Amino acid sequence: MNLFLHRIASPIGVILLVTDSQDRVRALDFEDYEPRMRSLLTTHYGHYDLQAATAPSSAEPALQRYFAGELDALKDIEVATNGTSFQHRVWAALRQIPPARMTTYGKLALQLGEHNGAARAVGSANATNPIAIIVPCHRVVGADGKLTGFAGGLERKAWLLGHERAEAGDPESLRLPGF
Repeated sequence: MNLFLHRIASPIGVILLVTDSQDRVRALDFEDYEPRMRSLLTTHYGHYDLQAATAPSSAEPALQRYFAGELDALKDIEVATNGTSFQHRVWAALRQIPPARMTTYGKLALQLGEHNGAARAVGSANATNPIAIIVPCHRVVGADGKLTGFAGGLERKAWLLGHERAEAGDPESLRLPGF
């Protein structure tokens, strides 16, 4: 599989955006987590060839608009990744969480028609999401409202949630759970 690596400056560090020959996003991670991203690519695709992109991706302007405050800019970006049917269900549900809103692993499990004990399975699927921000796993918090597990680091998760809440005009934008 031939994949293309785009490096994009953002307020929270350099983003690594991986696209395929059809310009679909296959991965989004941060430069300081490149080994994790490569590991997920291997898990999802086995052998792949990752080349520096020679042309911008159509996702780049949408990411720039998101960081500039247009929170819905990411909704139409086409993504494609391998995974189990359960993982795909979780990732699709993540894309339905509106910007500036949070849910818990347990609530997401119930939304998917799973029992309360499925919160760990949802958390596991969330942890293997290779497309951060666009598939907004940062909008899922622990049952106690505290920020938990984000592959890009909790500081970035807090920044993303604060950014979304501030842009949405949420008065609680500076009072995130656990921070």
